[in-house]
Amino acid sequence: MKVLVIGSGGRCHAIVDALAKSPEVEKIYCAPGNAGIAAEAQCVAIADTDAEALADFAERNEIGLTVVGPEAALDRGVADCFKRKNLRIFGPTKAAARIESSKDFAKRLMTEHGVPTAAYRTFTDYAAAVEYVRSHSLPTVLKYDGLAAGKGVVIANTFDEAEQALRDMLVDDRFGHGRVVVEEFLQGEEFSLMCFVSGRNLCPMPVAQDHKRAYDNDEGPNTGGMGAYTGLPFIDRSDIDYAMEHIMRPVAEALDEEGTPFCGVLYGGLIKTADGIKVIEFNARFGDPETEVVLPLLESDLCRLMCDVADGKAVEARWSDMATIGVVLASKGYPGSYEKGCAIDLPADLDATVYHMGTKLDAGRLVTAGGRVMIVVCAAATLAEARDKVRRQVERIGCDNLFHRNDIADKAFKNRE
Repeated sequence: MKVLVIGSGGRCHAIVDALAKSPEVEKIYCAPGNAGIAAEAQCVAIADTDAEALADFAERNEIGLTVVGPEAALDRGVADCFKRKNLRIFGPTKAAARIESSKDFAKRLMTEHGVPTAAYRTFTDYAAAVEYVRSHSLPTVLKYDGLAAGKGVVIANTFDEAEQALRDMLVDDRFGHGRVVVEEFLQGEEFSLMCFVSGRNLCPMPVAQDHKRAYDNDEGPNTGGMGAYTGLPFIDRSDIDYAMEHIMRPVAEALDEEGTPFCGVLYGGLIKTADGIKVIEFNARFGDPETEVVLPLLESDLCRLMCDVADGKAVEARWSDMATIGVVLASKGYPGSYEKGCAIDLPADLDATVYHMGTKLDAGRLVTAGGRVMIVVCAAATLAEARDKVRRQVERIGCDNLFHRNDIADKAFKNRE
């Protein structure tokens, strides 16, 4: 069949790469795609939020399966538009995607259904929010109630930091006009658990750990993710079973009860605390950069899995027991302002999988075109081997305007010491 992938980043490149391995796939289109994706799919100049144009393209080209990558497309109702036209799509409706697009909706759903999460209050008034924060202990977590490209969360260690973040979100409308969720700070090891979900049917993927801060030792501002790895030594089978039984399945069932059954990937951003596993956040799609380290472990046919999920069927998946590590190369200055158009020397014999995040071809040269530029992924029998391998390969990539973290997966080794 012909497949359309909606999106342009590293997550979509990993999805395209996995779909390309399916014997059921005849041709892959990607809208809008990027320079790396163009090697495996035909890129189409349609914005990932232009629902009508995407659906029209799918109809004209007899697309058998469409896969939605980014959250903004889901929030624009791309899946709803496709469903109205009876086009098969892997991705939740706008209503179901509220589990990500509205932090307040997600918190209320969890509270009503007994899903373990941090205590919280929601505010629209700046003064009331400041008064609440000042009456509670630090650190505190402030979340913009909407989509903010992974940057709408602030962990404030001082009242001045908290007030500035609240001003950004409620007064200056940095991410748009909306609300703020103020949460208690949870201490523990964070991890990501993604599941294929079709209504009340769930199929878990291997867990991963993302690294949000820009610099080593979890310092600097929050980013969309500077790297991730699988093979977490501090999460065992019982932890995953608990998370499935008390978090992932109850939320999927709650969405179904509300008349908004979920179809696609439900992402649980979880944390293992001294009081047990709790929810930090939910996403309504594949995580980024977790997808780039999880999908290379898939031994089942991704196209068949996605078609079955979209058709409302229960699925099972086979996964490799290898460990993977992905290191993001980002433009200097990211997540603030940064220069674009810098040449990249990517060796042809690199012993790694490279997923492009923000690149383009300029007169035949590969150049930077975004904040996060690419992620270098290596797999090995052990996490230590994967870490050594990815570090060697990252150093072979030439570009004067890129930086990366050197401590991706180091937490796994510190936990063993």
